[in-house]
Amino acid sequence: MARLEVMVHESVHVSTTITCPAGDVYEYASNPRNLSSWAAGLAHHDAQLVDGNWVVESPMGRVVVAFAPANDFGVLDHDVTLPAGETVRNPVRVIPNGDGCDVVFSVRRRAGMSEQDFAADIDAVRRDLAALRALLEH
Repeated sequence: MARLEVMVHESVHVSTTITCPAGDVYEYASNPRNLSSWAAGLAHHDAQLVDGNWVVESPMGRVVVAFAPANDFGVLDHDVTLPAGETVRNPVRVIPNGDGCDVVFSVRRRAGMSEQDFAADIDAVRRDLAALRALLEH
């Protein structure tokens, strides 16, 4: 029996608890127009709808962001297509927690990514989730 080659990426789950209803957090965070207000690791300026795609200026250059279809499960997954054409899938969940919620972002180490770059990605996601919490807990 032939053995299939399996590729698994190292993941770190970054989370925060937000004292705001899960539906409100999901609605805000899933709107590409709000990215620049909380996701500085992804969007420096407001997202623009260009030919049916959400485009943002990011620290990596101009990228395309595509969110999972709207859903009632808090799935906020989004694909980011980098300037070189590579697409990075970002799993994110908004999970009800009493009157608030937890937001969990799985940061995945891409092939060839240095330990330093992976740590920088994790730190950027921590800052982004802290910004989201600060915005929504006003």
